[in-house]
Amino acid sequence: MGSQDKSPNNTTQRVKVYRLNEDGKWDDQGTGHVTVDYLERSEDLGLFVIDEEDNETLLLHRISSDDIYRKQEDTIISWRDPEFSTELALSFQETTGCSYIWDHICSLQRNMHFNSLASETFNNINSELRELPPVELSSLPSILKIVESGIADQLRVTELILNDQDFFRKLMELFRICEDLENIDGLHLIFKIVRGIILLNSAQIFEKIFGDELIMDIMGCLEYDPQGPLTHHRNFLKEHVIFKEVVPIKDPVVISKIHQTYRVGYLKDVILPRALDEGIVGNLNSIIHSNNAIIISLLKDDSAFIKDLFARMKVPTISIESKRTVVDFLREFCTLSKSLQMVHQHRLFRDLVSEGIFDIIADVLQSEDYKLVLTGTDILVLFQSLDGNILRSYVSRQEGALLGLMVKHMLTDYGDNMHCQFFEILRSLLDSPPGAQRENIVEIFYEKHLNQFVDALSSCQSNSDGPGSKSDSSLGGLGSQRSVKPEILLNTCDLLCFCVVQHPYRIKCDFLLNDVIAKVLYLTKRREKYLVVAAIRFVRALVSRSDEHLMNHVVKNNLFKPIIDAFVANGDRYNLLNSAVLELFEYIRKENLKILLRYLVDTFWDQLAKFETLSSIHALKVKYEQSLENVGTTSTGTLLDQRKRLDERALEKEEEDYFNEDSDEEDSASAHSAGIKRGKPQPPILVNGSAPENPSPRSGGLVDYDDDEDDEDYRPPPKKTTGSSDEDGGLAEFPLKRKLVPKEDSEAKRLQLSPKGLKPRAVFCSTLKDGGLSSKKQATENVPPSVNQNSITPNPEKGLSETAEVAKHTVKDEVSSKSCNDGLDDTTDTRSLGDERPLLSPKSSPEMAVKGS
Repeated sequence: MGSQDKSPNNTTQRVKVYRLNEDGKWDDQGTGHVTVDYLERSEDLGLFVIDEEDNETLLLHRISSDDIYRKQEDTIISWRDPEFSTELALSFQETTGCSYIWDHICSLQRNMHFNSLASETFNNINSELRELPPVELSSLPSILKIVESGIADQLRVTELILNDQDFFRKLMELFRICEDLENIDGLHLIFKIVRGIILLNSAQIFEKIFGDELIMDIMGCLEYDPQGPLTHHRNFLKEHVIFKEVVPIKDPVVISKIHQTYRVGYLKDVILPRALDEGIVGNLNSIIHSNNAIIISLLKDDSAFIKDLFARMKVPTISIESKRTVVDFLREFCTLSKSLQMVHQHRLFRDLVSEGIFDIIADVLQSEDYKLVLTGTDILVLFQSLDGNILRSYVSRQEGALLGLMVKHMLTDYGDNMHCQFFEILRSLLDSPPGAQRENIVEIFYEKHLNQFVDALSSCQSNSDGPGSKSDSSLGGLGSQRSVKPEILLNTCDLLCFCVVQHPYRIKCDFLLNDVIAKVLYLTKRREKYLVVAAIRFVRALVSRSDEHLMNHVVKNNLFKPIIDAFVANGDRYNLLNSAVLELFEYIRKENLKILLRYLVDTFWDQLAKFETLSSIHALKVKYEQSLENVGTTSTGTLLDQRKRLDERALEKEEEDYFNEDSDEEDSASAHSAGIKRGKPQPPILVNGSAPENPSPRSGGLVDYDDDEDDEDYRPPPKKTTGSSDEDGGLAEFPLKRKLVPKEDSEAKRLQLSPKGLKPRAVFCSTLKDGGLSSKKQATENVPPSVNQNSITPNPEKGLSETAEVAKHTVKDEVSSKSCNDGLDDTTDTRSLGDERPLLSPKSSPEMAVKGS
């Protein structure tokens, strides 16, 4: 055992040794290392300080069980050595070393104290002592030793005290005798005994000493602290502490518990605040909590008391002082109700509401007394924190009368940050669970009270702008309003941000109609940077909705200008304003909000260009350029794809109709094809003279001939082509293919692609195969009026078959009235259509071209 005890104490700590000389100055005795070890030829432990240079002993001190050691700051331990009658001190180099030695000294003192108590015969409680010594002046030291030994055997000492029914009565009688005789030594011993009994931390003992019979004498015993001045606690409790009754309380149990609760709290907080440990403080708080629950339970069950209380408050002639007393009692009553179980607490609050407590609070909030308004606000906070549904139900039923008072006081500077309390209550009301109550409250707030917040924000413009500025005239005299406290403006902006997040369906209407966004941005001109950041935070909340209507409103009214101006004015300073604006830009870029992205870069890039070194600004510009490229590529690709699909679909339908036509139409098509064969058409040539690489299938004839391959390789001489062009006035460019149709054919093709699904393609395909491209006049005569007016529309009742029949008859009429030589329009009409189709073959003679025309 000895080796185990010594091993942890061999750790050396570097210290300086000081001794107090006769002149009251500290003399440095040297520097060494301190250890705690056993003294030679003894079972006692001591402090050893060995010089670090020559290993000589600088200090040897036997650790005493007396309370002589003091720890100063974190690195000094000092004491008065009783053997040499001198003051010594150790100054440690490190705080850890000082703490280690101090804890070791305290542990050794406790062990020595317990060992000394166990060695005395009268302290052998478990085996020999059966009862406490008689309570007499001569036996007080013995009683004190037994009580202080309770740390070692707490339960046994508590049992001995409780078994002696007359112990406390006799002790208090002895206290009064000593006080009358002014026996200070006896009073000091009684103080230590009473303090030791309290430190036993026994609930049964607390119940006895805190009773009405003993509590005042216990307070008197605790007045005679030997280490402090005499304090007259009893005089203070009797004369200075006044018990007020708003309404007379008839139950004596309630009155007794009220007094006991106050006195226990006084003992805990005033008389013995430093002597009590956490366990004792916890037990005393439990007594207070239990007493509060008993008091509230008894009072809430007393219906006569509750009715008298509210009746007194509703008296019209009540004075301000009486009203303040009643409201203070209501606040304390509601506060103490937290001691009840949750079910009973809800029941109590609902009973208070039925008695009209909210009507009283509404009356209080209309008072001009600042303290009275503050007390009423505390009661509202208590109701809101316990059960918000109770307050929401009342506000909803009363159509917002109480809500209007809260809005008014939130915008009023009362000091003590009272507006913050109203802000929390309003936010809680607006953040209620979905239901009829919430909808009603939100409706009342936006219709009746939103303008009050907007007016408060509007007053910022007159404060931020100089006299005679443009904004002063636009506000219409708002500059005459008194300035609003910046903290109130901050809460207002935060509340509007909350509304944006919680009520997105309301901001489109109410915010835009009242021009809330622009008025919030007045804050960007304030000197207070936190208000500027609050305005940016509000815009950030709006942008997060990703609402296109809101974004268009922002762009239309150029609402980002105040933000950009504030950002540019901030310069290169890295602060919260800078971070807020950059975070806004980052969100716009990452969410790819194209409307705002183009608006920012197109409008403000001249101002933002100097900040392009910032990664967020540079990324914003890159994203803008990418969006422009994507828009161009997408639009071009989409147009080409649409044209390609339309051409392919038209080709497929035409070929399908060709093989499905009647024999009469085939004969007409053969005659017309023979006429075209004589012309020997060549591969198609575009108007600009370049031939396409892959000619369309529609550029060839409808029937394959043996000499088509020879015609494909034919290239006309340049001179002949030039001569033909000069001689005939551009007849070489005359289109000959069936795709060049007059207006009625174009209308028919448009109807072919209509979403109705009608397919009157037989009309146009037969016309094309016969070469019967009539002039505009012929089309007007032969085609029915519905075709000329671009209105070939199926009748849903008749169906598609009847529509197709009408179209077929129209085709036959056209074919019968035309010849193969009349199948071409004049050059002017063909060019007006802008169709890029094959030209006349260069082999064709001018006469053929003329005849064809």
